[in-house]
Amino acid sequence: MSGFDELVPRLRAFAAAREWEPFHTPRNLAMALSGEVGELVAELQWLSDKEIREQLDGGALRERVADEVADVLLYLVRFADVCGLDLAAEAHAKIDRNEHRFPPLEANPSA
Repeated sequence: MSGFDELVPRLRAFAAAREWEPFHTPRNLAMALSGEVGELVAELQWLSDKEIREQLDGGALRERVADEVADVLLYLVRFADVCGLDLAAEAHAKIDRNEHRFPPLEANPSA
């Protein structure tokens, strides 16, 4: 069982123990997910790419970003579960579609 496979039953149990299932509708979870993405963006909003790279090496920004990334992931996993979607399978299918839409760049024959 992969780490992601373990998240689904753990999140189900977590929500059930708190009687949150009635609130975990696709709409509510999508809104919560959007809010958490906004919180992740807010951590990086006024920093340059260089500052972000430097501050992600350790310290407070890394901890805050890690917390927000975890929140985004947890809401996404819960959303997919409630919607009956296999998150890994859907991600692989999307990559497959993107491989057809965006073929690899071919080497420049004149170079």
